[in-house]
Amino acid sequence: KADIRVVNLECVVATKGQALDKHYTFRAHPRVLRVLQKHVDAVTLANNHSGDFGREAFAEMLGLLAQHQIAAIGGGMNLKQAHAPLILERKGLRVALLSYNEFMPRSYEADAQAPGVAWSEDLRVKDDIRNARSVHRADVVLTLMHWGWENELVANARQRQLARLAIDAGADGVLGGHPHVTQDIEIYKGKPIVYSVGNFVMKETDNERQRQGWVVRLTMNASGVTGFDTFALKIDRRGLP
Repeated sequence: KADIRVVNLECVVATKGQALDKHYTFRAHPRVLRVLQKHVDAVTLANNHSGDFGREAFAEMLGLLAQHQIAAIGGGMNLKQAHAPLILERKGLRVALLSYNEFMPRSYEADAQAPGVAWSEDLRVKDDIRNARSVHRADVVLTLMHWGWENELVANARQRQLARLAIDAGADGVLGGHPHVTQDIEIYKGKPIVYSVGNFVMKETDNERQRQGWVVRLTMNASGVTGFDTFALKIDRRGLP
């Protein structure tokens, strides 16, 4: 029933590329996009697995997402595209979505002429948020973060500093993931920070907390986020909520 539906796509969807030298590498076949297309409007790509098969595979994914009319946030064919906000208009409201990766490897970062993800440098995050309002005329700005440490139930000092920096720069809310477990929620200057929503669809879990997560619903108007709630979910042994 949501006007905008967004998930973190923590893999590369491609047929090309070679697995990088790391412990876990995730690649999905393009047929999965038909499923995503039914259920989401946009995916965030700024995470530590979207580059698992190199820049060629990442570029292929960008093209496949566009073909299936699934918008991408936090990734692009170059640095400028990776940092550009996704602007979605719903019921007269212009919503800007920005996405950043905070977790290594930084080799996935987009370059001036190379595809990749947006990295969470403080000054760049502030500039992107301000530009979303001044250049792109967004009514609401949300930042979607990939940060923190796995299995930690409370956000760390860096997460808190970066979340508050984003709101000080003009963001109306911050939503995070990566720890694979839910973390605490904070209200800062009247704006919500959900530090980690946990997992949603994931089979490779190794403890009970990794099989619990949240779907977060925000309500918004021209003044920003006016409220939010969470829907608790439990992931079964097949990895499904």
